[in-house]
Amino acid sequence: MSENPSRRPRILVVTPEITYLPEGMGNLAQRMCAKAGGLADVSASLVKALYDQGADVHVALPNYRRMFHLDVASVFDNEFEKVSRALPEQRIHLAQDRVFYHRSSVYGAENHLIALAFQREVINHTIPQVRPDLIHCNDWMTGLIPAVAKRYGIKSLFTVHNIHSEHLTLAQIEDRGIDAADFWQQCYFRRAPWNYEESRANNPVDLLTTGILSADHVNTVSPTFLEEIVHGHHHFIPDAIRNQLREKHREGRATGILNAPDPVFDPATDPYLKNHFTAATHAEGKLKNKLELQERLGLMGDPDVPLFFWPSRLDPVQKGCQLLGEILHSLVTQNRIQIAIIASGAYKNHFHDIVNRHRFHGQVAVRDFDEGLSHLGYAASDFIFMPSSFEPCGLPQMIAPKYGSLTIAHDTGGLHDTVEPFDADADKGNGFLFQHFNGDGLRWAVNEALRFYHAGEEHRVHHRARIMNEAVATFNHEATAAAYIKRYEQMLDTEVMA
Repeated sequence: MSENPSRRPRILVVTPEITYLPEGMGNLAQRMCAKAGGLADVSASLVKALYDQGADVHVALPNYRRMFHLDVASVFDNEFEKVSRALPEQRIHLAQDRVFYHRSSVYGAENHLIALAFQREVINHTIPQVRPDLIHCNDWMTGLIPAVAKRYGIKSLFTVHNIHSEHLTLAQIEDRGIDAADFWQQCYFRRAPWNYEESRANNPVDLLTTGILSADHVNTVSPTFLEEIVHGHHHFIPDAIRNQLREKHREGRATGILNAPDPVFDPATDPYLKNHFTAATHAEGKLKNKLELQERLGLMGDPDVPLFFWPSRLDPVQKGCQLLGEILHSLVTQNRIQIAIIASGAYKNHFHDIVNRHRFHGQVAVRDFDEGLSHLGYAASDFIFMPSSFEPCGLPQMIAPKYGSLTIAHDTGGLHDTVEPFDADADKGNGFLFQHFNGDGLRWAVNEALRFYHAGEEHRVHHRARIMNEAVATFNHEATAAAYIKRYEQMLDTEVMA
C-alpha cells in the first residue's frame, strides 16, 4: 500500500470473467472478453464506472489468449508483452499460465487448476505490484484472496454470485505455487484444524466459504436471496456457507446488490432485431416481431394471440419448468394462447413429448437456445415465464420489461426484488408473482396475465409503455455500479472517486 495518505484509494477487482474494459485502461482493453454469465457483465460495468469517474481502479483476470483473440506469434513481443507485464500506466493485470492460454470457455473440467493458477498469480504478483487498499473478489475461484488480504491488512469485498464451491487441501494449494502456510489460519476447513501440519494433507479447504469468512464484507446478488439463506429457506445451501453468511449478516457485514442486464438488451438498438421499437412505438414494433417469431417457429400467424415465452435453461431443479409441464395441456386446450420455449436443458424432451402427443405444434414451439431467437422472443412476447424454485438474482425478468413483456414468476430471491405485482388501479407493477411453488400457483399467475391481456389494447399499451420506461431507469449497470461504489466507500470510510 502507498504511504501517501492523501491519494485516492486503489481498488483491485479480481474476476475470472469479463465482457469489456474501458479503452483508456490498456492497449488491448477492448479485446478482453471472456463470459460465462452475469459476473462478466457486472465486472465490466463496475470497472468502467470506476474508471470513467476517476477512481484508481485495476483489474486482474486470467490471460485467456484464445478468447481474447490474441495472435501470440505476432503480438507477443509488442502490445501483448506490455499488457501482460502491466507496466505502470497499465491497469489490466493478466495472470499468466498455460492452463488459461488455449481455452475456449471460462469454465471446464480443469476448474480447480484454473482457480489455483489464477489466484497464485494474483497473490504472488498482482497484489504486491498494485498494492491495493481494497480488493473486490468474485465467487469461489477467488476465495483464497480475502484470506491473503486479511493476513496483510488489506480490505476485501467478496461477491457470491453462485452457491458453488470446491474443496482442496493445503497440499494441493501449495503444489500449485501458493504459500498457504502464510494464511492457513484465515481459511475455512471441512473440520476444525488442530494445526497446520495435521491438516495440510487431509483436511480440505472450502474455497467459497473461505472467501465469505475472511472478507471484510460479503454481498450476494439479490437482497432477498441473502435473507432466504440467512433464515434457512433453502435446504441445498451447505451449512458452512449458511452459517458464515448468517454471522456476517448479524454483524452488519453482508448485503445484497442486484445484477443488471447487458446493455445490448435494448429493443431500440438490439442487433438481433429487424423491427426495432421504443416505449412510444412498442405497439407496432411488438406486433411485427410477434409475426416474425410465429413464422420462424412454425406457430400459427396470429397478431392478437397472447404469446408466452420461456427464456431460461430447462433445469427442473431450479427453474420450475416441471410446473409448466404439469399444466401445459390444460393451458393450451382451455385458452387461446401460444407458448414459445427457446431454451436448452434436461426438461426439453419432456416438452417435445407433450407437443407431439397432443399435436400442439401450431400453438407450442420448443427450440434449443439460440441467441438471436431469444432476443426475438423478448421482443415478440407478451409474457415470460420465470417460475424458479429459487433465484440468486436472475436476469430474464429484468430484460423482459425493457421489451414490454411482463414476467410470470415464483415469489423468491431476485424475482421478489425485481418483479412488482401488477396493479392497474395504482398504475404500477411489471408482472405477476405466485406464492406457492406448484402447478396451481403458476396457473393462477397465468390467469392473472390473461386478465391483463384481455382488458383491451389501450390498457396494454399504456401499462407496457410505463413498464418499459421504468425498466430502463431501474435495471441498468450504472445503478449496480453505484451500489458497489457506495459499499467501497463505507468500507474505506473515504470517497473512491476523483
